[in-house]
Amino acid sequence: MNMMENSERGLTRRAVLRTSLIGAVLVGARWMCPSIASAHDLPEGRLRFVNVWTNERLDVTYRDEDGRYDLEALDDVNYLLRCHYTDEVGAIDVRVLEHLNLVLNSLGADREVQVISGFRSPEYNALLVRSGRRAARKSLHVQGQAIDIRIPGVHPKAVRNAALGLKYGGVGYYPRSKFVHLDSGPFRHW
Repeated sequence: MNMMENSERGLTRRAVLRTSLIGAVLVGARWMCPSIASAHDLPEGRLRFVNVWTNERLDVTYRDEDGRYDLEALDDVNYLLRCHYTDEVGAIDVRVLEHLNLVLNSLGADREVQVISGFRSPEYNALLVRSGRRAARKSLHVQGQAIDIRIPGVHPKAVRNAALGLKYGGVGYYPRSKFVHLDSGPFRHW
C-alpha cells in the first residue's frame, strides 16, 4: 500500500511511541494461546485488509519469522484502522492482529479481511452509545484493542467458531450485521 508519510497522516507522537512500546514488550512473549510456545509457533505475520469505509487496502507483513514487529508496518495498520468518523489514528494492540491472524490460519483462509471497525475515537464511540447502536461505553475499540471484521467467502458463524476454538480474547458475533468482533481482552463471548 502506498501510504502517505507519518507526518502527513496525522499520527500523533504518542500513538507512534505507544506502538513502539507495545511491539517491544510483546516480542517473544507467550501471551497468545497455551499451545503457542514462541514466536516461531505463530503463523506468518502477514494480513490483508480493506477498510469498508474508505476502500483503502493494505497487504502487510507486520512481524518477521523471528518474532520482531515491523514498526513501519504497524504504523500502516494503525492508519488503515483509524476512526473513519474523525480520522483519528490510534495504536492497534498487536495482540488483536495476532488474534485475527490465528483465526484466519485456523480457517485456512488466506483472504483479504474487511474491516468494519478498528480504532474508534472517544467522540465517535460516545456518538454510537448515544444513538443506541450496541456500542459499549468503555469499548476496547477506543484503546485500539478490538476489531470488527468480515471475511468474504467465509460465513461469520465459521469465523466465530474458529475464534471460540482458540479460547483467546473477546469474540462477539453479530449475525444480523454479518460481522465478528475480536479483541485482546479476557476470553469471553457473546
